[in-house]
Amino acid sequence: MEPLIILSKMEQEYLLHAIEAVLPLRQARQFCLWTQGQFQALLPHRIMVCLQFGPQDEVQHVECMHSTVLDAGLLARLGGKTDGLALRLARHCRDGQRLPAMLDASSAGQDGGARQPLAPFIDELRELGLDNLLIHGTERLPGGATFFVLFGLPHRPRPRHAYFLELLLPYLHLTLQRVGQQQRQARAGALARPASARELEILHWVREGKSNEEIGLILGISGLTVKNHLQRLYRLLGVSNRAHAIARGMALHLFDQPWTPLARAA
Repeated sequence: MEPLIILSKMEQEYLLHAIEAVLPLRQARQFCLWTQGQFQALLPHRIMVCLQFGPQDEVQHVECMHSTVLDAGLLARLGGKTDGLALRLARHCRDGQRLPAMLDASSAGQDGGARQPLAPFIDELRELGLDNLLIHGTERLPGGATFFVLFGLPHRPRPRHAYFLELLLPYLHLTLQRVGQQQRQARAGALARPASARELEILHWVREGKSNEEIGLILGISGLTVKNHLQRLYRLLGVSNRAHAIARGMALHLFDQPWTPLARAA
């Protein structure tokens, strides 16, 4: 039978403040500041690695949250997308249904360490100087799973700390999903270069249903020149036809951008 954990009044306040503060977050920078603020009040740690998996269990995103400057090699070992320590820990715990899991590698003797669910990682954690560890994550969900690995807790992790992380897991999961979605939308919305005035003008007439020849007559250029402009615009937008170009232009608010009709070619 698991021990009953009763939160103190101060812990209840910390938990409530942490939940209230994380609910509106949408950006990675905001999330990082939260992990180093309200979240630290409940679960102090040196580094938190957040892992986001896709519907097919593929690694979509890995984020290392920390407040001090860390060696790039250490971050690569912890947060690598193919063989990082956090990824291996997450898969080990999920496959063995050992969640939440915690480890104090500094005090784990040979016998005690062998009985630890995370025993295979003790030597590696000691080498990195990140003895105290706490990890939790969601089950496989239709939209993908998330895992959170807290390295370098200042004190030996206890069931109480695991309980705190369990209470906050739904909020961590939803926030990381929102942050990941926002980042993917930002990457998708970024163009290699701004659309030129001529390209915006042609896209406007494309939306009006004009053919290349009709656009050429309006602009005083040949239909072949219009076609060449459109091909460059397709490559810029990452599309292959007029309908997709219009949809992509609407998604990027290109039609909202002011443009001045260029002088009609002679």
